[in-house]
Amino acid sequence: MSQTEIPSSAANITRANWSEITPQHLYDKCMALARNLWWSWHPEVVNLFRDLDPVRWRQIDHNPIALLAEMTPDQVAERASELVLYTRINQAHRRLKEYMANTRTTWGAREAGVLGAMPVAYFSAEFGIHESVPIYSGGLGVLSGDHIKSASGLGVPLVAIGLFYDQGYFKQHLDGEGWQSEEYLDTKVENLPMEPARDPNGRPITVEVETTHGKLFAKVWLMYVGRVHLYLLDCDVDGNSPEDRELTSRLYGGDVRTRIRQELVLGVGGVKALRALGIKPGVYHLNEGHSAFAPLEVIRERMQDDGMSFDEALREVAAHTVFTTHTPVPAGHDRFDGGMIEEHLGPLRQKLGISYEQLMGLGRVEPQNEGESFCMTVIGLKLSRRANAVSSLHGHVSRRMWAHLWPWRVEEEIPIGHITNGVHIPTWLAYPMVQLYDKYLGTEWHVRMGEPEIWQKIYAVDPGELWETHNALKSRLLEFVRRRVSRQSRRRNEDPAIIEAARSVLDPNALTIGFARRFATYKRADLFLRSIDQMADLLDDPNRPVQLVFAGKAHPADEPGKKLIQKIANLRHDPRFAGRVVFIEDYDINVARHMVQGVDVWLNNPRRPLEASGTSGQKAVLNGGLNFSILDGWWAEAYNGMNGFSIGGGTAHTDVEINDARDGEDLVRVLAEEIIPLFYLRDADGLPHEWIARMTNSIATLAARFSAHRMVVDYVQKAYLVAAGGLSSDMSVR
Repeated sequence: MSQTEIPSSAANITRANWSEITPQHLYDKCMALARNLWWSWHPEVVNLFRDLDPVRWRQIDHNPIALLAEMTPDQVAERASELVLYTRINQAHRRLKEYMANTRTTWGAREAGVLGAMPVAYFSAEFGIHESVPIYSGGLGVLSGDHIKSASGLGVPLVAIGLFYDQGYFKQHLDGEGWQSEEYLDTKVENLPMEPARDPNGRPITVEVETTHGKLFAKVWLMYVGRVHLYLLDCDVDGNSPEDRELTSRLYGGDVRTRIRQELVLGVGGVKALRALGIKPGVYHLNEGHSAFAPLEVIRERMQDDGMSFDEALREVAAHTVFTTHTPVPAGHDRFDGGMIEEHLGPLRQKLGISYEQLMGLGRVEPQNEGESFCMTVIGLKLSRRANAVSSLHGHVSRRMWAHLWPWRVEEEIPIGHITNGVHIPTWLAYPMVQLYDKYLGTEWHVRMGEPEIWQKIYAVDPGELWETHNALKSRLLEFVRRRVSRQSRRRNEDPAIIEAARSVLDPNALTIGFARRFATYKRADLFLRSIDQMADLLDDPNRPVQLVFAGKAHPADEPGKKLIQKIANLRHDPRFAGRVVFIEDYDINVARHMVQGVDVWLNNPRRPLEASGTSGQKAVLNGGLNFSILDGWWAEAYNGMNGFSIGGGTAHTDVEINDARDGEDLVRVLAEEIIPLFYLRDADGLPHEWIARMTNSIATLAARFSAHRMVVDYVQKAYLVAAGGLSSDMSVR
């Protein structure tokens, strides 16, 4: 039975029974579904909300609470009657209730039961769960969202702590010259699946964080992500100055002072929120350095509650702390000067009974070096005993990068290991692919998606059926791109002929390559243009055409990144690339979903070894897309020669210009000599059998290995259970 079919017992409900179901009862069930983000990774529930009003569903960023707010119970009941939605609503509501109640038979209950009474506290500055909840900017947030979704599915005892940004990250628009502008919009709290978090006595929680110049106050929101409780701190409360009420309004906005205050609220305020909630974690997982102040507050608690000295409490707390570093790029590690640290941590420092020099030393590679600033990654590493990078190669890079913290050790023994990132399969898998997998992988694949064995059944899929499914998804992507490009042209008040042309941009039969990520210069979005004439010829070949779809944002302060976007976007004015290269504005989870589900090839060409992991290509794998990437991040350990394509030989020249030129040449060479010929090699029925063989090889060898289920299992087995036991020796996640 597919996920949208109605059980026979439910199918017996007829229109004659509808009078027994009150409109309010039906409406309440829909709202209960909308208020737990579990719905966002269940396509049958997504389709249910969409069917209530397909036009508004698209216009309001697929937000079910906003949709229901515009409808009365009678209107919902009328729509349900017209489309016979009652049984689907009832079934979805029952499934959610069963999911929430079923905690005893989960993997987590069997394998991580020790965490039950003292769960993992997972801190992250952003969470990308769904486009309707705009508290994320990109890869780090989506990784955090996928992490807690998989923790929910596995039944791992975990609570999550973040910040609520009422303006989120910016909306991106390009002007007629291709220049990015940013727009911030207020998010209506009433349209989000949030409620005030309450203490054990039922009172709404507000925490306070002391600084040298006064207190910061933050209320705490609760959001349900399946079985996981996500707590979000919000500084827009009475008691704060007007400036501080805006403190958590924007993600990665403001100056360095805004950043340290946000991180103080996240780390110290987050620990205080857990205490107010009555939650005593057994493990603290700091996802990147933004939350690295948290252990200091936990140390203060242990000193206060258990009478420990600072050094004793530090050893205890560090033994229960896991730290994940996500970037090998120096600029990605937050640093603050001594004055900024003392202003914001002075009161906490005094309660810890340590000097200014001791506190600064915790954030320095060389504690006595007064010229060195305070680094959040350094304190994260010093206050944890389980540290990991996010891919095998990133582990090597991180050990070299931070070797000076352990000068008595050789590089191979630096206590930073790795757990490679993965993606939450139900979130990123297109529904037609779900149906295909249901048919061939068996009914248990949904609960065994992290097991490599289950994916070997993909080899039994009929090549024609896989290709047909992929082409249907590709057509859906191209329709999405055309709508977006047309809308962009109308907003810029462009010539009617240009707007009309946008409605038919791209060829459904052409090899379609996708590139979408943050537009930082090291990610080299323009690498394909280093051999511009040859690339133009490849794209314009009438017999074997190629087209590229780009999306991505540059940080508002990143001028070089904005220039890179402008360079790509303005190719639409070049007759050699017009209609073959398109740029989609306002990259978000919705754009990403369409792209990874519909492209033939996913392109990724960062400057090695600056890509810590990357996960977008992993999402393409699930939907049959083939990766074409530099051997960096996750792809360095994934590529086997037959499950995608590589750029370069896994080395990098020390001269950046020589390195980029060499990689650019190899990109065009592989595209011309391997990818294009293979894609257009067809049999009499138009099937590219060798290409399809690579698709199946990619799914079979990569889907389980790079799933968030596997990733979370690794964290539990290699980090959480060890940290919960409080092992105090320096150990890395290997």
